[in-house]
Amino acid sequence: MSTLTTHVLDTMRGCPARDMTIELWSIDQSKKLKTVKTNDDGRVDPPLLAGNEMVIGTYELIFFVGDYFDERRFLDRVPVRFLISDVSSKYHVPLLVSPWAYSTYRGS
Repeated sequence: MSTLTTHVLDTMRGCPARDMTIELWSIDQSKKLKTVKTNDDGRVDPPLLAGNEMVIGTYELIFFVGDYFDERRFLDRVPVRFLISDVSSKYHVPLLVSPWAYSTYRGS
């Protein structure tokens, strides 16, 4: 089944980022679709989008990094904007993050 999923790894502590707030936005609709929190494994259950919710368009995940690390000396919110271009595919957007740096990629 086609899905959009994410997870967050805390690279400063070397563990999953538990209880981080994430917002999912549809950029095309200028609309917030969901607000979720990561579980103990740094993942979101259930998928952010699945099946018929998967629509071609531009989306943005906003990770509340400053709240998670309880400091706002550098990173606060980390936006990751991406495209869903094939609604039959699986999209996984992980975030590896510390208070000072982050990286992301399209996972499997």
